[in-house]
Amino acid sequence: MAGRREKASYRPVAGEEVVVEIPLSRKREVEGEALPISVVFEDDDVLVVDKAAGMVVHPAPGNWTGTLVNALKGRGGPLAGAAGGEREGIVHRLDKDTSGLLLVAKTDRAHRSLGAALAQRKIVRRYVALAWGHLETDRVTVDRPVGRNPRDRRLMAIVSTGRAARTDFVRLARFDAADLLRAHLHSGRTHQIRVHLASIGHPVAGDDVYGGGGARRLLALPPRRHFLHAAWLIFPHPVTGEPIDLRAPLPEDLVRSLAAAAGPHVPLDPDPLAQFGFYRLSD
Repeated sequence: MAGRREKASYRPVAGEEVVVEIPLSRKREVEGEALPISVVFEDDDVLVVDKAAGMVVHPAPGNWTGTLVNALKGRGGPLAGAAGGEREGIVHRLDKDTSGLLLVAKTDRAHRSLGAALAQRKIVRRYVALAWGHLETDRVTVDRPVGRNPRDRRLMAIVSTGRAARTDFVRLARFDAADLLRAHLHSGRTHQIRVHLASIGHPVAGDDVYGGGGARRLLALPPRRHFLHAAWLIFPHPVTGEPIDLRAPLPEDLVRSLAAAAGPHVPLDPDPLAQFGFYRLSD
């Protein structure tokens, strides 16, 4: 085989020596872009964004532009570099079609502090979800490991070799076709809430990937949108340690979907999350 180049499909025979050359990976330079983002909190150390559905958090193959990191770089100002050039400032992530509050560090010190707080479960992240069908009880905890789906590496699944993952669900309202839930993350695995709900037979409404897409038309959800919103974030300030308590109202597309789920006999208040007790600390 000396001096010959073969295709990946080539089948060597006994006695041949095969040399594989792997080119060095090159980091892409992430360009700033003038993209609209909603900043709900900002100081010298940290900022919190209310991310819109449809926006990818950081560049990756297939999404090198139009991401939140591109937008953050485009608005100027410092971003922590501890997470790497393609994830500058990012402390945790949200799925592309999940909206809501996302934490960004502006300094490396803040990034280290917030990363430690996240690992120690000192950051409270609560989501509102509309789940297809009805839970058996008003409170459900799903404590099952989440990892790559062995049949499709693009997806996640409940697998014994996955990482520990726990989500607490509280039913806030029961409608004809769906339950309104509050989800409290105790870990932050990729697609965790969506996989956990799908694993108990009640996928997130509108989730085409994990089995909830059939609810889209009935619950008035737009294309490529599932009913999952990071509505409540509480974290210790990375410098002062003071608790920061932030809330993101339900987006208009999810308000319309909630109204469709509730039906005409349950009029919605201006703040439907408060109406259904989403912010009750006793829960």
